[in-house]
Amino acid sequence: MSLLRLEDTVPNFKAETTQGPIQFYEWQGNKWVVLFSHPADFTPVCTTELGRLAVHDTYFKKRNVKLLAHSVDDLKSHVDWVNDIKNYCKDIPGEFPYPIISDPKKRVGR
Repeated sequence: MSLLRLEDTVPNFKAETTQGPIQFYEWQGNKWVVLFSHPADFTPVCTTELGRLAVHDTYFKKRNVKLLAHSVDDLKSHVDWVNDIKNYCKDIPGEFPYPIISDPKKRVGR
């Protein structure tokens, strides 16, 4: 198996996320998806990036785009991280708007 690269078509996959299990193509539906990956939870740059994307989620939705984050940490860590992001980015409207994939065995990007 080779790693995914920029401009690759993402293969269909199943994953656990902070918003429940997904099957990628089914979850995607007829929308564009920005799938972005981060090396680990709680890193300062990643925390600010995920927070700013959450703040601007409505602009992505207006353009028929869904956001989907990926990190290799486990689901519990992701839930704690989402709470940390919400504490840091106080201007996130409502609930955290997009899922974060839990991938501790590093299978999604292969």
